[in-house]
Amino acid sequence: MVCVPHDVQPTDLADPQQNPDSDKTPAPASPENSEPAAEVATPAPAPEQAPAPEPASEPASDTVEAALSETAPPETAPSESAPEVVEAVAVDPGDKIKTPGRVRRFLSSPWISHGLTVLACAMVLGALLYPNVLRRLTLGSFARIPIEAAVLMLVLVVLPRRPRIAVGSVAGVLLGWLMIQKSLDMGWFKTLARPFDVVLDWELFDDTYSFIRDSYGQLGAYAAAAGVVLGGAAAIAAMVWAVLRVADLLARHQRRSALAATGIASVWMLTLALGVQLVPGVPIAARTTATYAWDRAWQARAGLANEAAFADEVKVDAFRDTPPDQLLSALKGKDVIFTFVESYGRNAVEAPEFAEGTGAVLAEGDAKLKQAGFGARSGWLTSPTFGGNSWLAHSTLLSGLWINNQSRYRNLTASDRLTVTSAFKKANWDTLSVMPGATRAWPEGKFYGYNRVWDSRNLGYQGPKFSWAQMPDQYTLKKFTELEYAKPGREKLFVEIPLISSHTPWAPIPSFFPDWNQVGDGSIYSEVAAQGEQKADIWTSSEKVRTEYGRSIQYTLTTLIDWVQKYGDDDLVLVYLGDHQPSSVVTGDNASHDVPITLIAKDPAILDKIDSWGWADGLKPQPTTPVWQMNTFRDRFLTAYGAGEH
Repeated sequence: MVCVPHDVQPTDLADPQQNPDSDKTPAPASPENSEPAAEVATPAPAPEQAPAPEPASEPASDTVEAALSETAPPETAPSESAPEVVEAVAVDPGDKIKTPGRVRRFLSSPWISHGLTVLACAMVLGALLYPNVLRRLTLGSFARIPIEAAVLMLVLVVLPRRPRIAVGSVAGVLLGWLMIQKSLDMGWFKTLARPFDVVLDWELFDDTYSFIRDSYGQLGAYAAAAGVVLGGAAAIAAMVWAVLRVADLLARHQRRSALAATGIASVWMLTLALGVQLVPGVPIAARTTATYAWDRAWQARAGLANEAAFADEVKVDAFRDTPPDQLLSALKGKDVIFTFVESYGRNAVEAPEFAEGTGAVLAEGDAKLKQAGFGARSGWLTSPTFGGNSWLAHSTLLSGLWINNQSRYRNLTASDRLTVTSAFKKANWDTLSVMPGATRAWPEGKFYGYNRVWDSRNLGYQGPKFSWAQMPDQYTLKKFTELEYAKPGREKLFVEIPLISSHTPWAPIPSFFPDWNQVGDGSIYSEVAAQGEQKADIWTSSEKVRTEYGRSIQYTLTTLIDWVQKYGDDDLVLVYLGDHQPSSVVTGDNASHDVPITLIAKDPAILDKIDSWGWADGLKPQPTTPVWQMNTFRDRFLTAYGAGEH
């Protein structure tokens, strides 16, 4: 009887089934090819009972060990070969064997894995060289050597695994955020001609959302908001993945990575010293990300300091304590209207593609107004904003302070600063504002000093919107005339009226009706809006956008001049000006912030008061006409029409 060790199953010792055509007994499998197993997945058919072994003088256990330790002959005939012995693995019947999924197998394949690593390296390099101005988004901007790459490589190479993951994650988040901020800069430069202010500009997203909703509908606003949030999160997540993958590569090749980083730094210093350039004006040695991050940090610090300084600036006011009878005394008995023409900038007057159309409207308007007995003087003001944020221009002109960001605007409207409006109110004018673009309450009206505000909710307009504009300018002026200006027995008025038909996106544009009675309740504009150019039609081409912008300015100027001729009386004093230049899609890059301003009056004494200003005669300022900062207008105006110098 054979004694079987407790860790060897009987089937491991049984002879395998012999080939019926062979009279030879197969050699037992060697221990290298056959190991004891606790369980066999698929049992073989039970072999015939082997004959009892001959008695041996050695113990049975030794016999078994000897049998297990025998090795197979080097070669056997094909018909006599032993069947393949499969290694058996113990499996719990309740367990499931997990195999890699298709996606994981695909991603772990050598070519794909190498490709993803190359992609990660390219993403990190691209993020380090990513510009913040759209016109610099060229291949030449990426054909450079960023010094930040060498620094990041050296840091990741020397760190142990856990710190490396932590530092890599933080670096990925920072790179992702800097790409987001640079992308915001591109949009801000394109529309507002300045970079995004990380401290002060967050409030503008609310106005941006409102503009998109009013121009493209609620669904478009939701889609834009979702795109911004998801796109930002995806950018950060992608950069974290890329940096960590590059960090893993560096850790697996530490020595070569350290040498590569040293080489990159050396080449960077050499090209910097020699001023090497592949693209004219773009040095190969780049420090884009470090410089940008430093500039943005400094900008944030300066913004906070500027906010603190503005609190003191607001308190300095030469006209604060001027007695009411000395304020605006030269305008007693006059109706004074300040009108802001949306996006009416210097380019609308002087740029070759607009000068002919705008010039014709202004020349014809000059002739009409002179025939009606009106005179005009025109000059230039430099606006604090560009391409948008009209309220910053309004507050700058009326307050006499430079309001070029939302923080200053917020602090101004929380103060008791004397504005042009409140000066008229103090001097016993009836002050009001007509705000056709306002769709909700406007609490700032109390700060400015308006007795009442007319807006899109109470002007009774029954026609369609013209993109962002709630109503056409001709309807606004007609309704103002009916509600206030033509009302008998009224007090003298001071009025602010923004005209908004020339607001981006400049499609569709209303038609001007020579017979103002046709305007009615605005329903006549339904057909005009349906037949006009639509946003989707013109924004496929910058040339079309510029053409429609020019037409919108011509429409508003035609409407305003015709209103003065038709409804203006002897006591009318009208000041109209642009709030800012249109966006750079119209003006191109590096355009000025200048806007035209014109004062119209029938009383010659009113015009005589500003002879010292050097303004041009008529509705069109000349290239040599003086240019003032917009915030200087309040003091000049109050001085010219007040009791004396301050």
